[in-house]
Amino acid sequence: MSSETQQSSTLDVSLVIPMYDEADNIPDIAARFTEAFDEKPFTFELILVNDGSLDETEKVAREASARDARVRLVSYQPNRGRGYALRAGMREARGGIVVTTEADLSYSSECLLQMIAKLQAEPMTDMVVASPYMPGGKVENVPPFRAWISRTGNRVLGMAMSGRVSTMTGMTRAYRRHVLQSLELESDGKEIHIEILSKAFALGFRVAEVPATLSSRKKGKSKFKLGNTARSHLVFSLFEQPMLLFGLVGLILGLLGFLGGVYLAILRYTGNLTPGRPLFFLVLLLILGGIQFLSFGFIGTQIVALRKEVYKIQKQCKHLLISGRDEESGPEDV
Repeated sequence: MSSETQQSSTLDVSLVIPMYDEADNIPDIAARFTEAFDEKPFTFELILVNDGSLDETEKVAREASARDARVRLVSYQPNRGRGYALRAGMREARGGIVVTTEADLSYSSECLLQMIAKLQAEPMTDMVVASPYMPGGKVENVPPFRAWISRTGNRVLGMAMSGRVSTMTGMTRAYRRHVLQSLELESDGKEIHIEILSKAFALGFRVAEVPATLSSRKKGKSKFKLGNTARSHLVFSLFEQPMLLFGLVGLILGLLGFLGGVYLAILRYTGNLTPGRPLFFLVLLLILGGIQFLSFGFIGTQIVALRKEVYKIQKQCKHLLISGRDEESGPEDV
């Protein structure tokens, strides 16, 4: 992995943008965000992460970096996925606030500035999510089927998160740096967005939303893959709230067993029950199956609770590690 870095003090804001075959968008990215941020009273850097692109993304990004010292390039081969790219960019970020967004310019610079302003105005807020699905947000010029899939998927994931955030899958967010330093992130794909929220909630960080407008890309080709995205998000929902699946299946089986038992009782009362009917064994299996699925859901819930405790231990370990490094490096390197 190559990284073009600058030796300077910590900045106010780092904007991290992962890219895969986005050569056509880079000039607009650099111009739009640097011009918008230039008007604000904070220092910033723009980190472009080339995620193993096959087009001229690295070349164009390197040219943008040569024109403006605030634009930095992180590049590697081969393609590793959005999650890996985000983690690579976050590691290089020097800003007290780290903002991430899409390379397709589907969110405006005003949206990013709104998130930054919210973090600056609310010291108790740890991260901000741009949400087109909360009141005041909207979706523009996005194909209807894709918009429906996105909205439905976020609702399902929101159920797994107890409805605390209306947009779970978006990349456009703003974090305080200490939040990212506390998270042990592992995902290489798009599920990293959900992983971040899951671990942030588990560690007690405060997450806020701002209404945003999601627009379709103007240039380049969409990287959206319905099958892979839906599968990873459904698996996450199961891991986050196992009772959603096991509890529902258990209740359905138990209810069917109960209704079957009532039917058998009626037959017994009316004297029409034939000894040895298969229905008796089916009712028994349904009831036992329902109890077993509910037990699986309960065990899964306990595992989730234990996993959250592990996150807290990881957070403490990372803070101790960072503190140790700061003490070793001395004040001149901090």
